[in-house]
Amino acid sequence: MTDANFQAHEACEDCGSSDAKAVYDDGHTYCFSCQSYTSGDKVTKKKIKNGLISQGDYRDLPARNLKEETLRKFGYFTTNVDGTPAQVAPYYDKDNKVVAQKVRLPGKEFFVTGDLKNATLFGQNLWRKGGKRLVITEGEIDAMSMCQAMNLSWPVVSVPNGATGAAKAIRNSIEFVESYDEVVIMFDNDEPGQKAAMEVSAILTPGKAKVAVLPLKDPNEMLVANRIKELVNAAWEAQEKRPDGIVNGSDLWDAVSKPVDVGIPYPWTDLNKLTFGLRTHELITIAAGSGIGKSAVSAELAYHLAITHQEKVGYVALEESVGRSATRFMSINLDKPIHLPGITATDKEKRKAFDETLGKGNIFFFDHFGSLEPENLLSKMRYLVKGCGCKWVVLDHLSIVVSGLDVADGERRAIDEIMTMLRSFVQETGCGMILVSHLRRPEGRGHEEGAKTSLAQLRGSAAIGQLSDIVIGLERNQQASDPTARNTTVVRVLKNRISGLTGIGAALLYSSETGRLTETEYFEEESDSGSEDF
Repeated sequence: MTDANFQAHEACEDCGSSDAKAVYDDGHTYCFSCQSYTSGDKVTKKKIKNGLISQGDYRDLPARNLKEETLRKFGYFTTNVDGTPAQVAPYYDKDNKVVAQKVRLPGKEFFVTGDLKNATLFGQNLWRKGGKRLVITEGEIDAMSMCQAMNLSWPVVSVPNGATGAAKAIRNSIEFVESYDEVVIMFDNDEPGQKAAMEVSAILTPGKAKVAVLPLKDPNEMLVANRIKELVNAAWEAQEKRPDGIVNGSDLWDAVSKPVDVGIPYPWTDLNKLTFGLRTHELITIAAGSGIGKSAVSAELAYHLAITHQEKVGYVALEESVGRSATRFMSINLDKPIHLPGITATDKEKRKAFDETLGKGNIFFFDHFGSLEPENLLSKMRYLVKGCGCKWVVLDHLSIVVSGLDVADGERRAIDEIMTMLRSFVQETGCGMILVSHLRRPEGRGHEEGAKTSLAQLRGSAAIGQLSDIVIGLERNQQASDPTARNTTVVRVLKNRISGLTGIGAALLYSSETGRLTETEYFEEESDSGSEDF
């Protein structure tokens, strides 16, 4: 019974009814749907701006499926602010004194009374230091929901500022959090929540943090859906969060049970007998002396991937223009080296070759405009993979990339750094990379005179061999009297992480008429088959 005058009907935040709550002129409200009641004691934002709200009611929140007993335990009460229903969550300092309150208004509006700067985690005041298990949620409602599901007997706390401030909040209460044997992070099942869970787990002692996975968005949604058993099980079944890159072997069945990846076969049959094809996630280095045909071999491989196998390829040729690189692919298609001076083709031939190569949309180029800084180059290659969908990147060649590094210790240190960058890039993006590199000239005969290639001749740094999955050396005796020998490039596998097999993988005969490399027979007296490891 009351002498107050009815003013209006409005939505009830407790049961969700759109108009069952009656509002009276003395500030009190009554919901005719869920029978929830708020007192007529009015509180204004102006009065509490620099202080704390000291009055309110403890009652069930049906819309949240939270019981009065739970709310009393956490000190979470309801009141009116400027005649608007509000829910108040108290925050304590380390001396268990209330220093701040988060005030929740309809429509997910919040404001804070007091000072959160010295506040601990929500609910931290309820639990002693040390214990078997602590659950941390993203918000106050979720903390109370989880605690209620666990019969108010297990320690549950929440961070004061949601996912964005979670790591900072945990650092501020690290002594309390670290005192527990196990910390279950039960943040919202969305991208910000899971990212915050990763950040928080990284702060804690290795092995202590476990991340719970919920089928619904958060603990309160689970409570409202009456999926309490699943909610509790999520805490017990939370998985240890290890630092990125640490994997327990017992979790690898899916990886080891897959068929071995034989990759895309090279266009030259004999080379596949040693390497078992081209694979993504691998770094393949093609090394040779000057004028041996490194660019011709890498272009043939790029054409093979992009046109024969319809894979997207990023072609980064740093010694030639985009137009020159593009014409290489049309030359391969035409079996006519129109990228060379003096070799012509009709417009009809060019159009057909364009449509069958570049027109397919599988080849992307990087027009470097003279800018070869490694960080800029890596950024562009990352876009080729992530933005353009390239599964393969051809980088021709390493020496030019190294020239963009300002390293005091000289070429060796520069190559070490760029090879580490490229290896990390391949691992990060999952692409396959074909890298072109120079060889040092050996004593005596040079590689252009048919000298055998070796890993020891990789120019500048052992990191080229160490960080490559496969290293292929090219040899050609340009001074041979026999034209066939003079135009035959020997493809020698110098390192092979996939199988350990090394030796001659192919012999490629160059035709000046077609501009193409075709596989031919080659015999070597001594056996080269073996293994060379790093």
